[in-house]
Amino acid sequence: MSPRDWDAATYDRLAAPMTAWGRAVVDRLELRGDERVLDAGCGTGRVTAMLRERLPEGAIVALDGSASMIEVARDRLGDDGVTYLVADLLRPLPIDPPVDAVLSTATFHWIPDHDALFANLAAVMRPGAQLAAQCGGRGNIASVSAALRDMGESFEGSKHFAGPGETRERLERTGFADIDTWMQDEPTPLDPDDLEPYLATVALGDHVDGMSHDERRAFAHEVAIRLPASAIDYVRLNITARRR
Repeated sequence: MSPRDWDAATYDRLAAPMTAWGRAVVDRLELRGDERVLDAGCGTGRVTAMLRERLPEGAIVALDGSASMIEVARDRLGDDGVTYLVADLLRPLPIDPPVDAVLSTATFHWIPDHDALFANLAAVMRPGAQLAAQCGGRGNIASVSAALRDMGESFEGSKHFAGPGETRERLERTGFADIDTWMQDEPTPLDPDDLEPYLATVALGDHVDGMSHDERRAFAHEVAIRLPASAIDYVRLNITARRR
């Protein structure tokens, strides 16, 4: 299955949580300022813009599976020091020469096969290249998952919320060393007016893909009224490593 296209304009309006987490991930990269870095899952380019601040003489490959996301990112960033690529992280990546680092925020949990994901990233990283990433981890959005079960639905097969131990093992198998993986809780309150659009666009975006506009709104509403608060109980998996 190919990556789905996103409602990039709505995502960009609601992306404050992902943007805030992204700053910390960018800061974990050790950069001189002249490196070539892959942003794997650049979205609408808000975190990519932070990365570009760290690379005054460098270059960025901004990759996303959604053409709409790439379009908004290009409008935000232009072509100065950034090239754009619509690609599937589950497939070999057409990136050459190899990059000096990979950054990724709020993306890996959308990729069902993490062994393939890490192998594809390793294949385009030079020896010693850094990986700094954060994504949804084990226990992520448990209240949303509980609401879906109450409706006779589930996330089964659509997201992969991995834990730190299994992620370390996968990274070791696919060519990485100096690995650190850890979890952090990030409960995120939302404006009540934004909760249902946020659910429909972000947390449930793949679940409602293919529904009509009215069906998406109705489905998000049914989930929202089952949540204990106007908030998302995020749990983040953090990753740092180097390519062997």
